[in-house]
Amino acid sequence: MSRGRFVIAAIIAVISLITYYASSSDNPITGETQHVGSITHEQEVALGLQAAPEMAQEYGGISANPQATQLVNQVCARLVSRSDAQQAAQYYRFECHLLADPSTVNAFALPGGQVFITEGLLSKLKTEGELAGVLGHEIGHVVARHGAQQIAQQKLTQGLTGAAVLATYDPNNPSTQRSAAVVAMIGQLVNMKFGRGDEIQADQLGVKLESEAGYDPRAMIEVMKVLDAEAGGKQPPEFFSTHPNPENRIPRIQDAINAQFPNGVPAGLQP
Repeated sequence: MSRGRFVIAAIIAVISLITYYASSSDNPITGETQHVGSITHEQEVALGLQAAPEMAQEYGGISANPQATQLVNQVCARLVSRSDAQQAAQYYRFECHLLADPSTVNAFALPGGQVFITEGLLSKLKTEGELAGVLGHEIGHVVARHGAQQIAQQKLTQGLTGAAVLATYDPNNPSTQRSAAVVAMIGQLVNMKFGRGDEIQADQLGVKLESEAGYDPRAMIEVMKVLDAEAGGKQPPEFFSTHPNPENRIPRIQDAINAQFPNGVPAGLQP
C-alpha cells in the first residue's frame, strides 16, 4: 500500500476536521455552541422552502380540510408566539402544514421553519395539547438547528470515512475491500446516532415550548403512546433507527417535565 495514499488520506481527514470545528455558532435557545459549518439562517430558510413542495407531494399534497388546517395553524402560531421559539421567528419562517395523507402517521420539519403533520397522525390525537406536543417537537428541531447540524456532521463523516477508506483499501489486495466496507458502515451508524440524539433533544424542547405556550406537556406522553400503538412492534431495533422507540422516549419526556416543573405541573394548563 503506497505511502502517498496515507498522506492524501491524512490531508483529507485534517481538512474535514478543521472545516467542521472552525465554524461554530451559539444557539440562544438551547444554550449550546453548535458546529453548523457555513450554513446561515437564510440558507436554512431557502433549503426548507425549496424542499417543501416536493415533501408535501409525497404525502398527497396539502390537506383540503379547512377546519383541521385552521386548528394546526392556530396551535402552531400559539407555540411560536408564546414560547422561546419567538426568538427564532426573527430569522426563521415558521409555517405548519397539514398533509392530505389519511393513512400515514407522521410529522416532520425542514430547516428554516417548515413543519408538517399528516391527517393520519392528526386523526389519532385526542386533544389540542397532543397536537401542540407534536408540533412543539418539530419546532424544537428547527430552533435547535438540527437540519444545519446534520448537514455539517454528514460532511465531516463523509470526509473522515473517505479518508479511512482511502487509507485501508488497496485495489491490489481484495481482502481490504471488507475493511473499507466496515469503515463505511460505521460512518453511517455515527450519523444515525446523531439523529437519535436530535430526537431526544427535540422532545425536551417540545416539553419546554408547549408548556411556555400554556399547554400541559404531559400530553406528549400520550402522543408517544399513540406512536407506540401505531408501530405495532414492526419498527427496527432502536440502535439502527434515527428515532428512539416511543416507549423508550416516555421516561426522558417525564424527566424533562420534572425539570421544567420540579414542584409538579401546575393547574390550568390546557390538555
